[in-house]
Amino acid sequence: MEHAPTWLLNACLFLGAAVVAVPLARALGLGAIIGYLGAGIAIGPWGLGFVSHPQDILHFAEFGVVLMLFLVGLELQPARLWSLRRPIFGWGGLQVLGCAAALWALALAAGLDWRTGLIGALGLALSSTAIALQVLQERNLMRTTGGQTAFSILLFQDIAAIPMLALLPLLAVAPAAAPGADTPLWLEIARTVGLVAALVLGGRLLLRPLLRWIAKSRTPEVFTAAALLLVVGMALVMVAAGLSMALGAFLAGVLLADSEYRRELETDIEPFKGLLLGLFFIAVGMSIDFGVLLQYPGRMALLLLVLLVAKGLVIALLARAARLPGPERPAFTLLLAQGGEFAFVVFQAAVGAQVLAADTASLLNGAVALSMLLGPLLLTLADRWQRRRGGRLDATAAPPPGVETLHTPQEAPVVICGFGRYGQIVARMLHAQGVATTVLDHSVEILEVARIFGFRVFYGDATRLDLLRTAGVEQARALVIAVDDPEQSLRIAALARKHFAQVPVVARARDISHWNALRDLGVTLVQRELFESSLVSARSVLEQLGMPPEQAVQLADRFRAHNLELADRLYPHHKDRARFIAVAREGRQQLEEQMARERQAVPPEGAPPAAASATDVPRP
Repeated sequence: MEHAPTWLLNACLFLGAAVVAVPLARALGLGAIIGYLGAGIAIGPWGLGFVSHPQDILHFAEFGVVLMLFLVGLELQPARLWSLRRPIFGWGGLQVLGCAAALWALALAAGLDWRTGLIGALGLALSSTAIALQVLQERNLMRTTGGQTAFSILLFQDIAAIPMLALLPLLAVAPAAAPGADTPLWLEIARTVGLVAALVLGGRLLLRPLLRWIAKSRTPEVFTAAALLLVVGMALVMVAAGLSMALGAFLAGVLLADSEYRRELETDIEPFKGLLLGLFFIAVGMSIDFGVLLQYPGRMALLLLVLLVAKGLVIALLARAARLPGPERPAFTLLLAQGGEFAFVVFQAAVGAQVLAADTASLLNGAVALSMLLGPLLLTLADRWQRRRGGRLDATAAPPPGVETLHTPQEAPVVICGFGRYGQIVARMLHAQGVATTVLDHSVEILEVARIFGFRVFYGDATRLDLLRTAGVEQARALVIAVDDPEQSLRIAALARKHFAQVPVVARARDISHWNALRDLGVTLVQRELFESSLVSARSVLEQLGMPPEQAVQLADRFRAHNLELADRLYPHHKDRARFIAVAREGRQQLEEQMARERQAVPPEGAPPAAASATDVPRP
């Protein structure tokens, strides 16, 4: 080990810390970013001391942020950006400007220098895109009004981080020391705008033909190298001009957002982005100066309190102005009130540009990191508080604009929860037979599509008992659970079995684990969502291999019957992993042996019985 290269030891150290810390943080419900930060703290100068110069790692790891900005740019297709223009630039602009103005005013009132206060306020106004999007997806909130509004604000923050970083060199111009100090401010701005315009124009003319030429080589690794070269090259041009690397990467992404190579670029860049961004957070954790935090514990606590309270108040007012439903407001407020990963980038760049003192940046980084640590805990507390007062909040919640909510009890014989691709098929078949339905969904986008095609869908969260009662489940002849999120599906099923035990429940299961969990709740009419379509696909493959259609249908039907019977045999053992696997293997072996015997017993027409090869296509 004493002859091992330093880079190899560091790579082993960082990967080992991430492998241990990130799964542990996820198990505790804290998220991957908190795991990376914790890993950095553990191995850094204030932890085990394995790394004594984290700044060296941080400079290299910043490239993960550059790659993230490139991917953000790839998502900003003009059509998508135009459709979200109002929430992005409206609510997003209000959130960033409102929070920055409030924090800057407090900084000036505390007697801080205006530059320090401005950079601190701008950095603290940003929220964690990674944490917020992860929580929204885990809670199935991405398609809700609050989820869409939060996504729009986070998207604006990602865009706003670019001018923030570009602003730092302008703020860092010193009267005598900095080179170019005699350059007028307007000339610096004109140079920046001119460079950006030149890159946009040149990129439009050159990037797509270049990628097309490289793609024709049909060498995937070269295309990956070209994607990385593109990001590095744009970042290098920006650095040479005294601007931000992230700005160049972002522009490169925007220029390619509409290209035919967008998906391939995303696929190639994503692994590098994930690893380098994780390394960046590890480096940030290592670079937190706990000496400053221990030296000024009062300032640290006050700064954290000001951050959460000031941002929380502004965002709460914004949620009220946006008319978000009451149950969605606590999560919306807390997700956006915490600090974000881009604050680390802003503060680190500000130290390099000599806008912030190192100890001030350490305090700000500490506040951001602690707010990200406290965010999941505060969300848990908010969930408990909301469950205790859920009825009153739901009763007073303002509906999203343009959607229909349940105000009067419904009397349709069938209630369908979820109007996605699964629920739509069920509803259309029932409507074709003249069967009335009451449909619930909490996605505004789905409601808009349903209204276009003439379906009446009510906005609402089907996990609410009062909404199920208003929908008429108590008098219904069937309840269909067609939501795509297993956790939400199980909550609805639990409510139905407890409060409406007399109503038959027909449920959609994502997989066998979800199927077993629904069976545990007493739901017996469960269909695995891909089971039947998979059988049809297998039947089509057999037909393409030469099997007569009628025989393929018979084989698919027998496989279906065997699989359903096996699922019933497996259900009593689904909590005993070893026994479950043993029964599953036994059932699969029985099916293979039975079909092998049948292939041997029924030879092709005109041919004597013979042992079938494993590669032979069975014939009638």
